[in-house]
Amino acid sequence: MTREPTAATASGAAATSSTVYGAPCWVSLMTRDLRAAHDFYGAVMGWEFRPARLGEEFSVALSGGRLIAGVGALASAFHVAVAWTPYFAVRNADVTAGRIRERSGTVAVGPVAFALGRGALAADRDGAVFGIWEGEVPTGWGAGRSAAPAWVRLHTRDAFEAAIFYGEVLDWACGRPGHCDVEYEGDEVVLRSAGRAVARLSSGALEEAPDPAIRPRWQVHFPVPDVEERMTAALRHGGTVISHEPGAQATLRDPDGGLFTLTDSGDADSAGDATGAADVDAPAMEPPD
Repeated sequence: MTREPTAATASGAAATSSTVYGAPCWVSLMTRDLRAAHDFYGAVMGWEFRPARLGEEFSVALSGGRLIAGVGALASAFHVAVAWTPYFAVRNADVTAGRIRERSGTVAVGPVAFALGRGALAADRDGAVFGIWEGEVPTGWGAGRSAAPAWVRLHTRDAFEAAIFYGEVLDWACGRPGHCDVEYEGDEVVLRSAGRAVARLSSGALEEAPDPAIRPRWQVHFPVPDVEERMTAALRHGGTVISHEPGAQATLRDPDGGLFTLTDSGDADSAGDATGAADVDAPAMEPPD
């Protein structure tokens, strides 16, 4: 979980995991080489980095003073793949971790206490890795894809079955005020918070696929004003193009193997409200501090 500066100090009053309950509230990159990650994402995304309070292996990415993501050099220590991971806001991390285990998911790390909350790193029944966070979240997260600095999509074996798992774990579609709602659009599941789309779940991933790009996973999408320009910069700095829809989106692999997607910030689909949208002091697990 990489998280660091508080939302309150960075951009006004902070939201909490209770006010955006069940919604994505942070993303973090677990990598092997922090300096290399800074060089790549700084060149491609124009991000600036500053240290997180967890030590020299953690940092937080900012753009124009706005909190974007966490980065932690933990992949080697945890013996896990380099990956971008979304965190979901919860009221009680211990209760949620128990629900994950009860439903045949896995809790790999935590819940762990940090300065502004508690978090854990987990995986669902199909192996897609995600995090949970109880505490403050950065301004803009949980407010809908058009407002957040990133949005997420689950590529999974069966989106409807996955929606049941996450619904039971995160209280989606429970009908209580402030909780996320679920809608079905064709073969996709759309997660909405306060009426705004904040995530999508899509079927078709293959559990045993040798290519991690088509195995069950949460994919992090970053809206950018010029997909082609950023894609070219990624190639120039050692990245790889996995898929590309000219002008609309590009899925890339960073030099260390982390998958992420660039989407056109001017495209309604990239904001998540169109049915044709393409395919979180804290942890690289650290959500916002």
